[in-house]
Amino acid sequence: MTEIKKNRIGFYSGSFDPVTLGHTDVIRRAAHVVDTLVIGVGINPGKAPMFTEAERVAMLQLEVDAIAAVTGTRILVTTFTGLAIAAARTHNANIIFRGLRDGTDFDYEMQMSGMNGEMAPDIQTVFVSASPSVRHIAANLVRAVAIMGGDPSPFVSQAVLRRLKTKSLVKA
Repeated sequence: MTEIKKNRIGFYSGSFDPVTLGHTDVIRRAAHVVDTLVIGVGINPGKAPMFTEAERVAMLQLEVDAIAAVTGTRILVTTFTGLAIAAARTHNANIIFRGLRDGTDFDYEMQMSGMNGEMAPDIQTVFVSASPSVRHIAANLVRAVAIMGGDPSPFVSQAVLRRLKTKSLVKA
C-alpha cells in the first residue's frame, strides 16, 4: 500500500513590529511540523507601526531564510488585511500556529481559537508555548525599550537591531 502524505500548510500571523526572538522561536518550531509555513504580516490601517510593511516583510524574510534552510520547510512571507483566519484559508492552510508566553496569552488565544473554529472548522489551531529563554519578549515592549533609548539587543537578532538603529531609536 502506498503512503499518501498530506500537504501540511501552516499559517502564523502577527504584526512583527519588530520581529523578535520570540517570533523566530515560534517560526522555527512550527517549521518542524508543516511542509509549508506561511508567515502573515498583519496590516492594520488604524495603527501606525514603527516599521513599514515592506520593512517588516524584509526583516522576516531574512530571519526565515535560515530557518527554512535548516528545516527543509518552504516558508513564505506575505501581508494581509482583515481576519487572520481568512488569510489562512486564502493560503490553503490547515493549521494556524499561535505562540503562548503565559496564562494571559492562553486565555486570549483560547477565545480566538474558538471563534476561528466556528468560522473555519477545517483549520486547526496549534499552540506553541514559548521557549523559556524568550518567554518574556513582546514586540510592544521591545519597541518601548528602543524608543526610550534602551538596549533591545537581547530581544532581537543582529539584523533587526541594525534596522532599529537606522530608525535612530537605538544608540550606536
